[in-house]
Amino acid sequence: MPIQNEAAPVVKWAGGKRTLLPELMPLIPAQWTTYVEPFMGGAAVLFAIAPQTAIVNDINSELINTYKIIRDDVESLIAELKSYENTEDFYYNIRNLDRDAEAFSRLSPLQLAARTLYLNRTCFNGLYRVNKRNQYNTPYGKYKNPNFVNEQTLRAASEFFNSRDITICNESFEDTMTRAPEGAFVYLDPPYDPLTVTSSFTSYAKDGFNREHQVKLKECCDLLTSRGVKFMLSNSATEFILDLYNDYNITLVNVRRNISANSDKRNVVQEVVVRNYK
Repeated sequence: MPIQNEAAPVVKWAGGKRTLLPELMPLIPAQWTTYVEPFMGGAAVLFAIAPQTAIVNDINSELINTYKIIRDDVESLIAELKSYENTEDFYYNIRNLDRDAEAFSRLSPLQLAARTLYLNRTCFNGLYRVNKRNQYNTPYGKYKNPNFVNEQTLRAASEFFNSRDITICNESFEDTMTRAPEGAFVYLDPPYDPLTVTSSFTSYAKDGFNREHQVKLKECCDLLTSRGVKFMLSNSATEFILDLYNDYNITLVNVRRNISANSDKRNVVQEVVVRNYK
């Protein structure tokens, strides 16, 4: 069962669920044993539920490395971040480290985690985006005082991970979903089906997330249902998604999209919350 918790997301993440928590929390089942989240992202739901036992995952290896360093060596991470500068030259020096594959491979897990957090807080719009060569390509954000050394939040997250039985994975969503034991509750927040052809944003990893992946995810949800495991899934309210999950319990919710660089396009749109329980 959840317990009181002060931890909060340490990264900005496209599609993060912090603003949607008031809609999602009442839909979570009352009884379950293990919490499972195959698309961890910014972990807003994980921190809000605060389970004692959880299995969490993300395909993004840099993000997962960051969570592990926060868990295992948060004080060294804070010290490393304090040596960083909020200047355009420093930003591009750090961002472009992955242009030299050999040099990048020599960075320690601690250095990689500091880079991830620094870029996340100083890049434009907090957008994690990579190109086809898996190189970070978001431009400098030009913020006056970005808080990339948030000591209180980092320490709270470290305490959260160390005070619970939480397994952190870096694998496919299919593999994580097979880990869900009997009595578990699985929350799924995959890259969303795009509302239009031009609105697609799936560059959390170099291979993206297309409709074949969406179909595979639905098949995995069917397997959870056949094993008696409860799941809840968030996605766009597109015709494709509504048809794909039409044999499940669907709730429509309104949410403001904040990923667009143009504030005029940050509209309120409908999303679906799919459940295999009442």
